Amino acid sequence: MRILGIDPGLQITGFGVIDVDGPVLTYVASGTIKTTHLDSRNLPARLKVLFDGICEVTARYTPDSSVCEIVFVNVNPQATLMLGQARGACLTALVSCNIEVAEYTALQMKKAVAGYGKAGKPEVQEMVKRLLKLPVLPGKDAADALGLAITHAHAGGSAAILARAEARQPKSTAP
Repeated sequence: MRILGIDPGLQITGFGVIDVDGPVLTYVASGTIKTTHLDSRNLPARLKVLFDGICEVTARYTPDSSVCEIVFVNVNPQATLMLGQARGACLTALVSCNIEVAEYTALQMKKAVAGYGKAGKPEVQEMVKRLLKLPVLPGKDAADALGLAITHAHAGGSAAILARAEARQPKSTAP
C-alpha cells in the first residue's frame, strides 16, 4: 500500500510518500509545496497553488490512501483560520483525486514516531530518518508529512479493524 502524508501550511506544505508491505516501510518521495513566491495578501492564489500541488503529487505517486495533520488551535485566531484554509485546500485536493483521507494530530504523530508527544522537529526528523533508513535528514515539513504517513501505516490498520467491528455491533436505542 502507498500512503501520502500531508503537513499543511499556508506558506509551506510538506508531503511524504511511503510504501507499506506488512511491517516494512519504504521511502518513495518527499518535498514541499511553497506559496512564498506569491503576494501574502492573495489568499485565493496561494490556496490554488496548494490544491494544484497536491493534485500533482497524487498524479505522480498514485497513493492508495493519504493522511493529513489535524490543525491545532493557535493563540492567534487569524493564523489558525489561515492554516485551516490551507488544510481545507489540501483535503479538497485529496478528495477530488478520490484518495481516502485519514487524520491525526501532531501529538499523535509525534507519539507514534518519536515516542513522545512533545518531541521537537529535530527529534521527528531523526526518527523519520531512522525508520525509513534515509541517508540524510528530511526537511522539517517533509519529515512531519513522512511521520504522518508512518503513523497511518502503523495505526491505520488497527483503526480499520475497530471501525469494521463497530459497524457490526447492533445499534442500541435509548428509551
